[in-house]
Amino acid sequence: MNTLPDRVFHMADTANWPSIQRDGLLSTAALVRRAGLVGKAAAPFLGYRDGQRTLPTGESVRDQRPMPPIALERCLDPGMTPAAWYALVNSMVFFWLDEERLGRHRHACATRSQIVLVIDAHALAERHGTRAFVTPFNAGNARRAAATRGKRTFTPLKHWIDQGWTSEAAPGQKPRPPRHPPAELAIRDAVADILSMVVETRRLKPGQAFGA
Repeated sequence: MNTLPDRVFHMADTANWPSIQRDGLLSTAALVRRAGLVGKAAAPFLGYRDGQRTLPTGESVRDQRPMPPIALERCLDPGMTPAAWYALVNSMVFFWLDEERLGRHRHACATRSQIVLVIDAHALAERHGTRAFVTPFNAGNARRAAATRGKRTFTPLKHWIDQGWTSEAAPGQKPRPPRHPPAELAIRDAVADILSMVVETRRLKPGQAFGA
């Protein structure tokens, strides 16, 4: 049986801290809904983002430069389009499962101040496990030798705990080894009560690493 680590991490732009304190963690899609954006007004936030965007409500939405459409087209499952992949990713709130991956993410956002939430993973899974998924790789990166991906990439947490990566395997391929560690934990839509599960909050100035 697989288990989550005791702690997981979420890193957000400090511009989003007031929103997090008020409403918890919201996916990009949930933030766009709350801002009242639809149609053409929502497209710059819900389609491919080649740069960081700021919503009318003040929240910052990260760029998606590591997964441009051309790169995605080469690694998506049949029937999955780049637009559908962006919609899937935008519907989730993501958490890193180890400090190494958190550090890489921090390095990519080094020019901006960030806030890192260290979260009780077991409390998060207990309260939101029915909407929780794990991924075997960074779902937001499609460069280099990118793994093939589709809806199957988001493995329901309970399935992974009980059966490993069996549902993530592409047709005709063997599942990943059960001990293959997840890269991310994802919660669909929002985690409104996230602050009640935070065990540490750390503010990072531009250029400051998490362990500094």
